[in-house]
Amino acid sequence: MNIKPSAMSEGENYGYILRISTDEWVDQVYELKKYYSGVMRGWRRDTPILLAKKTDVGDSFIGYGVIGKIELLWELPPEEEAYCRENNWKCALTFKALNRFEKPYPIKESPLAEDARKGSFLHGARLKKDEVGAILDAAEAYQGQS
Repeated sequence: MNIKPSAMSEGENYGYILRISTDEWVDQVYELKKYYSGVMRGWRRDTPILLAKKTDVGDSFIGYGVIGKIELLWELPPEEEAYCRENNWKCALTFKALNRFEKPYPIKESPLAEDARKGSFLHGARLKKDEVGAILDAAEAYQGQS
């Protein structure tokens, strides 16, 4: 599925990077189509999220999604709320669309290569609509490289 900023609803002019720290949590995000966030931003439906993780070549984009639903802790079932509290997560972002790159796309090779934000400072970073589009286009092209 190809999700470009032009496919997002009017009025949405930004996206965010969310970093995932463990392989277990990567699997959880893709299995549940849900990201538990410890950072609060102006989360809204139809906001694009670029997922990043440290890989053997450094921080890389591993996929992307579009938020379909935002739930605060009190809106979650008790077990899920407790799980979030244990991990200091503040909300759950459910994706209406979620894609995983076959090959992680190194951020150092992306349009953000010269960005001052590195490592954990990328977590929660806000991106302009054109930055999201440029990153997705470049990541898509990178997937075709051998």
